[in-house]
Amino acid sequence: MADRPPFVAVLVDFARALRAAGLAVGSGDVLTFCAAMAPLDPTDLVDLYWAGRTTLVIRHEDIATYDRVFRGFFLGASDPVRELLMLKSRSDAETQAVLNLPATEPPGDDQEEPAMLGLMASDVEALKHRSFSACTAEELAALRRIMARIRLTPPKRRTRRTRPARSGRSPDLRRTVRESLRMFGEPAELYWRQRKVRLRPLILILDVSGSMADYSRNLLQFAHSAKRAAAKVEVFCFGTRLTSVTTALKTRSPDIALEQAAKVVFDWEGGTRIGDSLDVFVRQWGRRGLCRGGIVVICSDGLDRGDPDVLATSMERLSRLCHRIVWLNPHKGDDRDFHPSTLGMMVAAPHVDLMLSGHDLSSLEELAKLLPTLG
Repeated sequence: MADRPPFVAVLVDFARALRAAGLAVGSGDVLTFCAAMAPLDPTDLVDLYWAGRTTLVIRHEDIATYDRVFRGFFLGASDPVRELLMLKSRSDAETQAVLNLPATEPPGDDQEEPAMLGLMASDVEALKHRSFSACTAEELAALRRIMARIRLTPPKRRTRRTRPARSGRSPDLRRTVRESLRMFGEPAELYWRQRKVRLRPLILILDVSGSMADYSRNLLQFAHSAKRAAAKVEVFCFGTRLTSVTTALKTRSPDIALEQAAKVVFDWEGGTRIGDSLDVFVRQWGRRGLCRGGIVVICSDGLDRGDPDVLATSMERLSRLCHRIVWLNPHKGDDRDFHPSTLGMMVAAPHVDLMLSGHDLSSLEELAKLLPTLG
């Protein structure tokens, strides 16, 4: 078996030590760990510690075990840090050759770690920009492992309620007078109040019809990551009818969550009725306050077999209920000058505040970055 690159070998050995200590560290986690360390300094213990902790530790109760194994592995008698220092003294060209494995390199017969635990920084970046429909089963599995670690932050809004603050524009007269009376009428410090801030609700409405078959599972994986990251997240799937899958996605394991969601959605990879599904959402959930002041993300290619008037009416009502409407259309791709060509998209476009593609992992990461700015 060909020798592994030295840097990768040390990282893989550390992951094996964690696995031996009882942590659930899989090949995909090690792949992410290697990708995270690629742009960092492998001789810096701080970089090593936090890159490993953020990619290899899932449960809070495993942190103590991780710390113990880290101290024993990197600060023990074997001293792999000294080995890393010697490796770093080589030329930059050689180091780059170690860190960036060519994507066309044939995998070994061993398959001990799939595709050499595959992908370094350059490979991961290329994979992020590859359309879900063009990925192999192994590449989709790697993307889902990376996607599971995406953390969404919904935008915030200021409420009408206030709270005590060190400074502000609104004086807290009640507290100021109370403190003054406590000091027998002597002038007291002027206290202030400011408005409270809350997260806006995030509602994901995913098209799981036949025309979205290449993207629906990955979008549902993205929704599962969103649900784990923020509390006020609601997820719906639709084909010919609307189904709530929020409860099914509460499971921590992505595979189990997606399996439960698939059992709930009966019209998976069937027809498409966007207008009817959105009309049901507005009547049963939207008008009851679910999306009031929230961000609604609709993931669909716009191929609608229903009545265009129903879609137009539903989108108009939805736009009045929520704060922003974001539409992910895989047909947009990387085209910045994209113009809707399907009837459903042309009807819905006037009510959409932001149009993104959602066809690859990079576009989903773009959505994650834009969400906090939509408040």
